[in-house]
Amino acid sequence: MGSNPLREVEDLRIFHTTDHPCGYWPERVARDLVLDPRDPRLLDFYPMALDWGFRRSGDILYRPHCQGCRACVAVRIPVDAFAPDRSQRRCLARNAHVEMRVLPAERTEEQLALYQRYLGARHRGGGMDDHGSTEFDQFLVGRWAQGRFIELRERDAHGPGRLLAVAVTDVLQTALSAVYTFYDPDESARGLGTFAILKQIEWARREGRAHLYLGYWIDGHHKMDYKRRFQPLEAFDGRGWRPFAQDHA
Repeated sequence: MGSNPLREVEDLRIFHTTDHPCGYWPERVARDLVLDPRDPRLLDFYPMALDWGFRRSGDILYRPHCQGCRACVAVRIPVDAFAPDRSQRRCLARNAHVEMRVLPAERTEEQLALYQRYLGARHRGGGMDDHGSTEFDQFLVGRWAQGRFIELRERDAHGPGRLLAVAVTDVLQTALSAVYTFYDPDESARGLGTFAILKQIEWARREGRAHLYLGYWIDGHHKMDYKRRFQPLEAFDGRGWRPFAQDHA
């Protein structure tokens, strides 16, 4: 994975997890590098960790470090260089009447109900079927991250319209990080996942953030292939960030 400057931070501890089933390829065994979750400086380390291919899940900052497998590739969008392609412009037009609201990362019953419907439809049998309010908070809110919930709602002149999607987004000084998006499974034809990323890009550009981190693109996994359509895209190769197309097109 290359050298890691995080190891040079005084007293920072990084652990290898034990082997566990891969969340994307159940027949494979996975391992991760994890920053000490008890370290009170995690919020300070977060920007540097993102820059070195790590990702947040709840209170955990981790990076895949699997024996003999490098399928997970951290990717990010340089927002000032991004321009939507034809398909993405159609997605924007299709959802032109959808309003975006940026809210504190505080769970509501409406959000929880949508999250549970999404998991039931999209990830049945994946180990998250029984997620309730506690699991929602542990996974999407956490204790130290400075996250926001982007709500995407149908426009309604009489008040908040129907909730279509929620994009959980971490806010850093120079970047945004897309943590997780869930949406109405009955509205999947509208491309709400793509629309959420496009709105995050708009937000990052408006606020002067340089990058939107998208987590991991996974070679050969159909559920992650959509990320390569956001061009230009940058990929972390274990040492630094390079244009995605040079290595993975």
